[in-house]
Amino acid sequence: MEEAKFYEEIAEGPSSAGAYWIQTEDNVRLRVGAYHSQGESKGTILLMLGRFGYVERYGRVAQSFADNGFSTVVVDWRSQGLSDRMADDPQAGHIHHFSDYQKDVSAMMQVVESLEMPKPYYLVGVSMGACIGLRAMLDGLPVAAAAFISPMWGIKMSAVQRIAAWPLSWAAKAVGQGHRYVPGESSEIYVLDTPFEDNNLTHNAGMYDYWIEQAKSAPELQIGGPTMTWLFEALSECRSLSPVPSPNIPCITFCGELDRLVDNDSIKARMAKWANGEFSMIRNAKHDVLTEIPEIGGDVMSQIFEFFSKVDVQGK
Repeated sequence: MEEAKFYEEIAEGPSSAGAYWIQTEDNVRLRVGAYHSQGESKGTILLMLGRFGYVERYGRVAQSFADNGFSTVVVDWRSQGLSDRMADDPQAGHIHHFSDYQKDVSAMMQVVESLEMPKPYYLVGVSMGACIGLRAMLDGLPVAAAAFISPMWGIKMSAVQRIAAWPLSWAAKAVGQGHRYVPGESSEIYVLDTPFEDNNLTHNAGMYDYWIEQAKSAPELQIGGPTMTWLFEALSECRSLSPVPSPNIPCITFCGELDRLVDNDSIKARMAKWANGEFSMIRNAKHDVLTEIPEIGGDVMSQIFEFFSKVDVQGK
């Protein structure tokens, strides 16, 4: 396991941090980052980010985790950050199969074990990362508890968009055009292309500026829009997960009342049946509630720590 490039200055995370290269079972090179807490440890958070995610993007969040006694491990999913790209266009958010992300999870856990990250492990999954994380939990990911932020257990679309999305994305993939961007998407970097006033992520101007500065300083970490194959695979995974019972693991889930990216009804439906789960709809919050304005994001963070503190971790 070799050390990888880590952008400490733009991460603004814990001072004890680094990144590493790891090969997946299908020979994809990924970058995995580790942020270490100081003093007595409460465990390690496996941070699974969404489609824009990369190791440094949640550096400030990792600092908050560390301040509360948690180390953090986070992966650049394939086609994101500095990890290998799955399409000729390096800006394309592209995958071949959604199940490939589970190979990334396995590689991430190899780093966790090699670095002897402190137990117990907790999962924090954001958007697409929550979809990947739920599947990993169902496959036996060894976590004591999970917190999901605006989980992509369904993609928000109008009825007309949904009717069109399935056949169009399937057809594009079938005829070898799955690498094309979804209509309306492009190679442009979201935070550089979208004014703060129009963004779908957060009301927190300071956080948005932080992401803009990261994008300007390290454009190689950024990607553009999703491809048609990504869309088809994501829709298929959401449909596949929908009828599957939730694992018997404590879970707390948050979503924003103003979210325009994920389907909140799908989230509410799952959480209503999660036996040891808690659910909170956050008023006046956009998609990324963990990085919302401090009175929202800070409260969500506090609820996560409180929830994790109540979990019985014996034997985990």
